[in-house]
Amino acid sequence: MEILIIVTLLLIAGETTYLVATQTGKTKHSKNKQTPIFVDTSVLIDGRIVSIAQSGFITSTLFIPRSVVGELQFLADNGDSDKRSRARHGLDVVSELQALSKVRTEIFNDGTKAEEGVDNRLLKLAKEYKGAICTIDFNLNKVAQVEGLQVLNVNDLAMTLRMAYLPGEKTRLELTQKGNDSHQAVGHLADGTMVVVEHASQFIGKTAEIEFIRSLQTAAGKMMFARVVGNKQQPKEKTPAQIIQARQPKQQPKGLKPVEPRETTASAPQQPKPRNNTPRQQPRRNTRRTPEDSLVELANQ
Repeated sequence: MEILIIVTLLLIAGETTYLVATQTGKTKHSKNKQTPIFVDTSVLIDGRIVSIAQSGFITSTLFIPRSVVGELQFLADNGDSDKRSRARHGLDVVSELQALSKVRTEIFNDGTKAEEGVDNRLLKLAKEYKGAICTIDFNLNKVAQVEGLQVLNVNDLAMTLRMAYLPGEKTRLELTQKGNDSHQAVGHLADGTMVVVEHASQFIGKTAEIEFIRSLQTAAGKMMFARVVGNKQQPKEKTPAQIIQARQPKQQPKGLKPVEPRETTASAPQQPKPRNNTPRQQPRRNTRRTPEDSLVELANQ
């Protein structure tokens, strides 16, 4: 019995060790199975890859081929002024990607110069290492899709994340509730975006045609502002003459007359009056002008 118990314990220990080793091997294989991403020259010149990497959406390693860096160096040395500035910006983007802690960036040593061309070198590397190509080059994107390679296009990502409607566009929207202000109404687009409609409280519970005014993008999400098309109750913008008229005081205080503008023409000489021996003090006039007096004088002119 003792021998049977010992053999049983040894079998259980061996099976446990085998299961642990198998699970560890699967975990290592899954970690090493991350798809490498080969970055194109156009993406580095564009620069938006830095913001995408900072957001944490890139989990695989970014490989920048040495031939891509050599092409940027060649453009920075021999191109025209525009190409030189863009190529230098691409080299700065490489340094920014290497400094990020959320994504791993490595320089892939494939040679300083690609004899067959940088695009063909990227296609070859993606096929050999079963990786993806990150590019915004339209032609390279099409060729990679024909070759059956995975493509990460920054322009496609930007088009996917853009607003469904731009300022000036119109649509019909159901307004369901009140906004923060009493005159506002709130509705929601098909993707859940909240739309605040100005001066539309009377349309709550109805579907109205609206025109988008502006959009607001925050970390909590996106929100759009709009107005009802053809809403007569919506206040109109005042003209400069109406603004001046609104600033002008409507009623003068009793006992005071508006200050009239001073005459610039020379008046006729007056005859001297006989002097009176008794001294008499003349009341002093308040010559200080107020902003209201200047405004009245401007209106009289």
